[in-house]
Amino acid sequence: MGNKYTTSLQKVDRNKLYTLEEAIAIAKYIAWTKFDATIDMAVRLGVDPRHSDQMVRGAVVLPHGTGKSVRVAAFAKGEKEREAKEAGADYIGAEDLAEKISSGWMDFDRAVATPDIMGVVGKLGKILGPRGLMPNPKVGTVTFDIGKAIRDIKLGKIEYRVDKAANIHVPIGKVSFDSRKLYENAIAVMESIIKNKPASSKGRYLKTIAVSSTMGPGIKIDPVAVGNLFE
Repeated sequence: MGNKYTTSLQKVDRNKLYTLEEAIAIAKYIAWTKFDATIDMAVRLGVDPRHSDQMVRGAVVLPHGTGKSVRVAAFAKGEKEREAKEAGADYIGAEDLAEKISSGWMDFDRAVATPDIMGVVGKLGKILGPRGLMPNPKVGTVTFDIGKAIRDIKLGKIEYRVDKAANIHVPIGKVSFDSRKLYENAIAVMESIIKNKPASSKGRYLKTIAVSSTMGPGIKIDPVAVGNLFE
């Protein structure tokens, strides 16, 4: 891994700020893993996450999906249970599903719930919260329209949340995607992040942007140029 990473790094000008298109093309070109690596985007924002009014979070459906099969656990009962099943949920239940998770089972990637079941789901906060799996109405995973929520996730809906260092990390697809699809996914993410800019955020909002493939070096992108795309 060390030699391959170094070889990849030599193909990137560390002092240059690339356009979004250039960075994606380079990330694809220098990817060296034998498996179909994920292309990730990292964005550092000009916010202070210690203040609740500057907490940036959201969700966006990637136009071309993530390239990954996502296992969805749905908390629902009755008619909504049937709706969840028809929408393609992998695991469905209420108290029984909560008990299974409490016992240590975590064989799923995303969780959704109808509002009436949140009393049951809320007790799993200490388990689901730290893993970023807690259903939340702000990102559309607590809703009575549970069928749409599940279909959106299956189609490539991703959630993002700024971390303590004011960074957001999101997947925008796979190395096997063509560059145009990765670009359009990246644009969808950036549009959502810019739309969710807190009113209390002052100064430059987009500090740094970079893309990288799994285990590959980061390729810096000109944040001003990206911001100008949405003006």
